[in-house]
Amino acid sequence: MAAAGGAQGAGPASEEPRPEAPGGRRCSLAEEAALEVSWVQGFSNKNFGFINNQTVCYPCGNYVLFLDIETKKTTVLQCPTGQVGAFAANGNRQVLAFSDRRLNPIIYIYTFPELSKLTELKGNVQLDYTLLAFSFRGPYLASYSSLPEFVLSVWNWQENILLCSESQPGVTVTSLSFNPMNWQQLCFVTESAVTIWHIERNNDEHHLKQNPVKLPDGQGTVNPHKDLFFPVSHSEDPYHGPDLPVSAIAGLVGDEAETFMPRDYLKPSVHPTAHCWTATSEVYMGCKEGYVLAIDAERCSASVLQQKPLPEYMCKLSDIVSYARREVQKRKGGKTKNLQKPVLFAMAFCKEGLYAAGSEGILFFYHIKGLQYEIKICADILQPISSLIFSPDYTILLLVTDQGTVYTYKPAHSGETVKLLDTCSSCFLAADFLTPGNKYCVSVTTSGEVQVWLLEDGTCLSKLNLDIEATAMACCPSSNSVAVGTKRGQIYFLDVTKVEAPRVVHRTFLSKFPVLSLHYDQSGQFLIARATEGHIFILDARPSKLFQVLGYIVLADEVLDLSVVSDFRNDLVEVMVLLNVAEIQRARLEIFCLSSALTTDNDKYVDEQGMLNANAIKKEQYDLDYPLSSAVRLKDNIVYGYCACAPFICKYHLSEENMLEDPSVFLSEKRTPSKQFGSGFLRLSPNSRWLASAAKDGVLFIYHTFTMDIFAQKHCHSYQGGGIRSMVFSLDGKFILINGKNDGALVCLKWKKIKKTEVKEAASHWQSLFAILNKSTSNENVVLKSMTEWQFDPESTSASLPEEEASLRSSNVEMTEEDGNVTSLCSASTDDMTWIGQKIKKVIREETQRFANQKEELQMGIKKLRKTVRKEIEMENLANRYLQDVIKHECWDAMCVKGRAVKCFHMACEVKNYPLKERSEEELEILEKVLQSKKIETADLKVQKKSLETDSETLLSMEGEKAEEGMASGSASYCLTGSLSSQYGGDTSILYHQWDLHTREQKVNQIVLLKDIIYKVKTAFNKEFDTVARQKEQEIARVKERNVRIQEISAQLDLQVEVWEPSLTDDEIPERALTVQDSEIKVEKYLTEQEIEKEEMLAKPEMERHFAAMDNERLRALNDMMGGVLEVKKEDILKMDIPPPPFISKPEDVWNDEEKKIFREHEQKVKELNEEKEKYRRALENELKKLETSIQETTQTFDETVCKLSEKKVKFEMVIYQEELKIVNLTYALMLDEELNTREAGLRNFLMKKEKEKVKIARIIQTTKNKIEAYTDTYENAIVEDKNLESGFTKEFADVPANLLDELFQLYKHRPKAPVTEMLLDTANPYGDCPGSAEDGKDALTLSMKAMDELDSPEHRPNGLDLSIWERFCRARQNKMESEKLVKWKALTLEEMQAFLQRRMNDNEKIKSDIEDIFQELTWVQEEKMKLELNLTIQFLLKQGQVELESTEIPDYTDAILINKSIIEELNCSIMAQGEKKIASMVEYKDFSKGMFRLEWEHKKMRMQIEDLKQKAQDILRLPITKDRQLFLTVPNHDSHIAHHISVMEQTLGLMDKLHEKNVKNRQKRIKELEKSIRLKEQANYKLSLELKEMLVSVSEKRHIFEAADTQHISEKIVKQRYREILKQKHLRRCVREQEEEFEVLQAEVERLRSRTFPAL
Repeated sequence: MAAAGGAQGAGPASEEPRPEAPGGRRCSLAEEAALEVSWVQGFSNKNFGFINNQTVCYPCGNYVLFLDIETKKTTVLQCPTGQVGAFAANGNRQVLAFSDRRLNPIIYIYTFPELSKLTELKGNVQLDYTLLAFSFRGPYLASYSSLPEFVLSVWNWQENILLCSESQPGVTVTSLSFNPMNWQQLCFVTESAVTIWHIERNNDEHHLKQNPVKLPDGQGTVNPHKDLFFPVSHSEDPYHGPDLPVSAIAGLVGDEAETFMPRDYLKPSVHPTAHCWTATSEVYMGCKEGYVLAIDAERCSASVLQQKPLPEYMCKLSDIVSYARREVQKRKGGKTKNLQKPVLFAMAFCKEGLYAAGSEGILFFYHIKGLQYEIKICADILQPISSLIFSPDYTILLLVTDQGTVYTYKPAHSGETVKLLDTCSSCFLAADFLTPGNKYCVSVTTSGEVQVWLLEDGTCLSKLNLDIEATAMACCPSSNSVAVGTKRGQIYFLDVTKVEAPRVVHRTFLSKFPVLSLHYDQSGQFLIARATEGHIFILDARPSKLFQVLGYIVLADEVLDLSVVSDFRNDLVEVMVLLNVAEIQRARLEIFCLSSALTTDNDKYVDEQGMLNANAIKKEQYDLDYPLSSAVRLKDNIVYGYCACAPFICKYHLSEENMLEDPSVFLSEKRTPSKQFGSGFLRLSPNSRWLASAAKDGVLFIYHTFTMDIFAQKHCHSYQGGGIRSMVFSLDGKFILINGKNDGALVCLKWKKIKKTEVKEAASHWQSLFAILNKSTSNENVVLKSMTEWQFDPESTSASLPEEEASLRSSNVEMTEEDGNVTSLCSASTDDMTWIGQKIKKVIREETQRFANQKEELQMGIKKLRKTVRKEIEMENLANRYLQDVIKHECWDAMCVKGRAVKCFHMACEVKNYPLKERSEEELEILEKVLQSKKIETADLKVQKKSLETDSETLLSMEGEKAEEGMASGSASYCLTGSLSSQYGGDTSILYHQWDLHTREQKVNQIVLLKDIIYKVKTAFNKEFDTVARQKEQEIARVKERNVRIQEISAQLDLQVEVWEPSLTDDEIPERALTVQDSEIKVEKYLTEQEIEKEEMLAKPEMERHFAAMDNERLRALNDMMGGVLEVKKEDILKMDIPPPPFISKPEDVWNDEEKKIFREHEQKVKELNEEKEKYRRALENELKKLETSIQETTQTFDETVCKLSEKKVKFEMVIYQEELKIVNLTYALMLDEELNTREAGLRNFLMKKEKEKVKIARIIQTTKNKIEAYTDTYENAIVEDKNLESGFTKEFADVPANLLDELFQLYKHRPKAPVTEMLLDTANPYGDCPGSAEDGKDALTLSMKAMDELDSPEHRPNGLDLSIWERFCRARQNKMESEKLVKWKALTLEEMQAFLQRRMNDNEKIKSDIEDIFQELTWVQEEKMKLELNLTIQFLLKQGQVELESTEIPDYTDAILINKSIIEELNCSIMAQGEKKIASMVEYKDFSKGMFRLEWEHKKMRMQIEDLKQKAQDILRLPITKDRQLFLTVPNHDSHIAHHISVMEQTLGLMDKLHEKNVKNRQKRIKELEKSIRLKEQANYKLSLELKEMLVSVSEKRHIFEAADTQHISEKIVKQRYREILKQKHLRRCVREQEEEFEVLQAEVERLRSRTFPAL
């Protein structure tokens, strides 16, 4: 962990870990250089918090930033393992918590302002934490993890203990907070639900209890909760059965049955957006629908707050203000704001009321009374507000916006908002140092926001928003200009000569391709822009040249990286381009040179299209042996590349010695292993001494370019944040700017430790470069200042963008260059035309011809499209034919009896048959099994009846047998059978009796048999139908035959009579609908050429045969002479005519006799012929009438047959409906039985769960009771010990004079005032009066002990009291205070344990009640099942019509039961048997009553004995007894009294044990001290042993002298005297030991007597 301060070094910084070389070895230069964080800027998310009253903190990438509100100084704290994940701050305790984003993340707890790590919380989370929340009081922290655990955890961060946790699979949480008034309540909010979690405490155990809140629906209505699993009441229908829950009807069992809700009951609830706690433990909550809710945390109920109605004049005023605001927003082009019902995304509660804000950017104040509120507008910042945070002293309100701007608002002053922080919410794209590179730096974000920073402390000096998506940025070395590339292919040039006010002075539109990167050469002469598709543009970087575009080149492959090297001696700029060659797994370098002549004489180096000539730029190409992702080049042809396929940094020397056999491939000279992972890039320092390597892991490595040893390293970004996007060295080498890809952090690094030689070398290089550029820089800056500001209109630009794209698509020109690359780079727009478009405009005419050549290709494409469309149509037709076949098979081919109809000839009557499918083998097998089973049951029933025949068989049983045999023979009553199917082809003898359908198997078998009967009834009708259908066909054939004769007669009589031609309709011949006749096709058939030729070939022989028939002479002669007939038939008599004689044309008076005779004969023949004709005509007319009458009669007869068939069809339908009604009733009974079984299974599953819960709670209750009993003993011992301390005060200070002892006792009882924290003294804090807990007692003890330190000072010592006694007194008083606080803390803990026990007992009672309800429900379900089995639905056939009754009263049959008559007879027999048993019992009762009199006499005798015993007891009470016996008799519970006495003794023993343990500890401490002194003695002995050796030498010398002097007798005397002294000392020691043992025995006896005499002490 590293923490770095700003310019003043406000925060401590831990040492950077010593860098290691690749492979794990330590770097030899690790002690020479180290990097530290200078400052960090950015805004990664909207998670802010107050760490104290004047400091806010927020995460940014790998860092947590602390911003002082007054001084605006920033302090940095770095996460040690990567990016900061979840974050929370507690301003009351000045601590913060954050998690890292890695596998198995850790939660870190730090203090402020020390920035020291307190602890690390390690859980079982695998991926990430999403939310953290501190409690308002106490050392508690709540965390919630993401996928895959989704675990809510509560920690005690002071003791590093996980208190409790609960899993919520798949639940995504949006916010989490503690109740400030009660840390044991948590508000848990998701996108559509709210849950209040209660943390229940049982001494050292904690449990989470979930309490979901019922939210209103989208309309703001709070619907009452409906328990669908346990309905309130059961409504029974005698026909439809019991009313069951929806889950049972749906067939659900298990957990799904308990939570199932039909779609009709589900109503979308409101969606919470923000919440906050009140001082009354309520939760105010905002919703997306615009409602404000008030949630009661105890009852977990929600209420919708309503706005208080305003007076009429206030409503009018509000409407005027709202109208004015809407008009202002319309003029600004913004979205109108709904101030009446705003959507709140942030809330903050204070004593005055509720502050809230949302997407409108307005800070509202809600004054809430009850369920009504009034709204007041406090401030309008015109930006969507995402968070509202109060400072710990509630004097400052922090407003955080979505766009990264932070404001402060002081409610007490009701002033305007003050901007505190102005950052950008988008990620940083790039950063660079502003010339000369030691004072300012510039950054740009992806949204196009340019910011200028002070390099010293990271202060933001200015910002400029381009309102366009930026893709690249670079600072010019030769002027204070900044180039920004965009996604649209534009480059903006900014004037930053005044860092407080940057401005856009020029814009160049290069192409439609996005600008990927921008590079300046060190001299600041050229600007190289890299675009997509291999395009590289060269621009003049000087403002004096108006940033002229000099030309461009197009490379064949994708450009990965670009490196620029300036050669000041030769006035050249060498550009190295790294290409991605897709065909080979190698890297390719292309190097070209740019001379200064390119800026002076540009036309020589470019062609008419603006492309640079290859010869002019001296392009060279090199292939390398490894694929690279980045490469940099030094001046001596040395290239460093970051390998893309392996973690290596390759070094290449572009010389012929390092080439392979293939002359174009270069080998790597050296490969340096890299510890980084992921794709990376390389950057060189300005002096080319340091090589920086950055990758996706976020670690920056700096190498020496000559030795490739690690010079320094810094973990400044993380892999989770996308790693490092860009980095750059300052020109003097003192600073490094790094920005992450997605973490939104810009980090400035500086050298913490570095060799002086390295600093001097970097400084000398910078000074030399500055000397070269100084003159040109000043000149260019003068020109830059004089340039007018470029007018930027974002609306017109954005509006013209689609037009530009459309013009680009309409006027695209494809050009083939010399290298074969194809580009599409022109635009027809003249106002915003690209530089390339202007160049290409010259050659558009030449390229127009190429479009004509594409016309043929377009036609070929149309033909291909036609074939494709035809194929698609054919496939669609094939699909339709397949669908037709499927439908035909299912609805026609599968039918063994096709559906047909028979219609009458003269009436609108139609009869249809029953379409039938052929029964499958499976259905027939089931039917066969059922029939076989029924036969077996019938045979078994007969056997049982015969075996049960007895002598007492009644007439009813005989009639029952006859009825059974009658049923078997098929003669059962139709009334009881319930249908007439036996009369219409059905066999009812195989059916079960309706009274016998009790089991499920019988009902299923009955359904199978009924279906078989229906099938047979339909088959019987179909047979009759087929007969009628055939009859109609015959009738139609007869009518057709007669119609032929009628037509002949009509032709002979020349009558125009319409002949009635009957025919079969499509309903009668349905198969006709499946074939299409040619006459039905109304369009002309499309024929191909081959089909036309084939038809012509077939028609030609037919024409020849026709012409051949026309040329037959015989037929022609027969037609001419005899009309084509050889003999005259009778039917032709009407056509016969007698020709007149030839003289008929002459006048009659000219005729001769012969002619007159011939004429008379002619008239006779004509008369006879006419009579014959008339006779024949009358015969034909009679025949015609007979034929017509016959047709009419036969068709009418057939119509009557069809009508009879229709009537019969109605009866068949009635029979079928009767059987289907039976099937429906049986199916409903089966379904109801299945629902009841499902309900029973669901109840049993629920009962099992409840019983498990009950067992679990019972265990908890028992364990809690045991803990309470044990803790009660501890608590009582603490009370006893506290009293003993007070009572022992006088004895402990018995050596103090009486006057001082009283004063000391008063001081002993004196306590300092209760410490009141600053938070509680603050009147603005709405949560100042929150109740304390046992944990708060520990904190209060610590504060009290700190207050006691002042009272323990010698200044408060009474006059005349010795200082040693005062110190002893202070220790005794502190012990007494600790004992009192301990007693209070134990009392609170015991109270919490008892409350926990009571809650568990309440839960246990509730579960017992639930179990009782479940048992009642199970009993009801079983009763309903029994009713369903016994209460059968019977179908009767009743005679329709009127029934006469003897009396006018109609009996009520609502409670009647339908039973068999045999049951009544059997019941009568059993009643008679019971009557005989009753007579026998009465006789027995008579005998028994005699014994009762004897028992009464004995009872009286016993009463008299009781009176005697009571008298004896009174005599006993008058007898004198001892005190102990009296106590035994008077005390109600003597055993408990004895037990209490024993418990007091045990407590005393426990206290003595504690004292003993304390003494043991003191002795052990003394032993340790003695051991220490022993070691010291041993050392001293060792020294003495050395001295002893020397002394032995001197002793031996003296011994020789002594022996020589002969003084032996003197020494013997001295020895004897010494021996007597030793014996005397030994005797005295033995006496002392005996007296000590005797004293200890006496002292123990005194203690025993004292405890016996004064047990309370």
